[in-house]
Amino acid sequence: MNDHSAPRATSAGPLGRRTFLAATGAAAAGAAWAVTAGGRAHAAPAQASSFAVPLDTVPHTRTWMAWPDSSAIWGRQLAGVQANIALIAKTIAKYEPVTVCANSAGVAKAQTACGPAVTVIGSIPVDDCWMRDTGPAFRTDGAGGLDTVGLNFNGWGNKQTHAKDALVAQRIAASLGVPFTSAGLVGEGGAVETDGAGTLMATRSSLINTNRNPKLKQAQIEAALCAAFGADQVIWFNGVTGRDITDDHVDATSRFLAAGAGLVQMPTATDNDAWSKDARQQYQILSAAKDADGDPIAVTQIQSPDYGRIRSSDPNFVAAYANYYVCNGAVISAQFGDSRADAAAKSSLQRLFPGRVVEQLNIDSLGAGGGGIHCVTQQQPRP
Repeated sequence: MNDHSAPRATSAGPLGRRTFLAATGAAAAGAAWAVTAGGRAHAAPAQASSFAVPLDTVPHTRTWMAWPDSSAIWGRQLAGVQANIALIAKTIAKYEPVTVCANSAGVAKAQTACGPAVTVIGSIPVDDCWMRDTGPAFRTDGAGGLDTVGLNFNGWGNKQTHAKDALVAQRIAASLGVPFTSAGLVGEGGAVETDGAGTLMATRSSLINTNRNPKLKQAQIEAALCAAFGADQVIWFNGVTGRDITDDHVDATSRFLAAGAGLVQMPTATDNDAWSKDARQQYQILSAAKDADGDPIAVTQIQSPDYGRIRSSDPNFVAAYANYYVCNGAVISAQFGDSRADAAAKSSLQRLFPGRVVEQLNIDSLGAGGGGIHCVTQQQPRP
């Protein structure tokens, strides 16, 4: 089987992609696939201030992460997830500073696990580890300015407890003494990809959803996204609704490599479930799209592993090479035990990111919990 989304464990206990659907009784919704352009008129607030979220390949000041400590959320998976978070933090710390937010009672354990090269702080409490979704998006203005925007995290449509995580974005901004703005919509960082040059990618299933934005139409959500990210247009994918707790985040399937260049993780030829169809359609739409400058987007494919060859037998496992994280001098990716696909993915990433070291990590506990390396990291770019 093939899975390109990023499900999460819920507050009722660890639930994967399939079991989440069964537990909630949610049904997948459908809508026409299309590329929506013409967002330039909506982007005036962001363009007036000239702040925009840059591409993740720009130099970073640090990486932000979060330390999970809730057995109510993770159950028996908690120790494995903590070990994965520590491994990711230690690996990134070889290339740039890493700050991990932890609850005060968990600081000592997190510091011991992550090692001395990682900074662990107890001043910003957290519910879970998904810093991509809960942390602020950092914006720069090209003239030494830095600010932040928060996407009003609501627990992926109030599916998980989020009292602490709802405040993480503004608390990080306050700790740095940089301006913070709340976006005009509810969403998560994993739901949006930016090329840093005016073009965004997102799924309707996650953002145009009554569990996040019940009173907003697509045009209003697009305007709010463009204003928040300093962009001009959104390439919309339909996505997959109600099958995982995120309602199908784009960052497990499609990524921007640069302005005018993207990447899509493709399923194996025999996979034909909802996620596989979603990935193929994302590839078709992105390949036919033009960016904010009116230029075509060159799209590279990265091959999914064969789910019959990976280490995990969990039917809800997420094996997303596309959920890599770019840091200073390196690309931190996952490997899943399909040796042929793992090697091919590493080779592809090395070709796509020349001059950077590609590190492949075993993060199977996070995969079983529905996410990956990009999901648990948030970059702070240099101003």
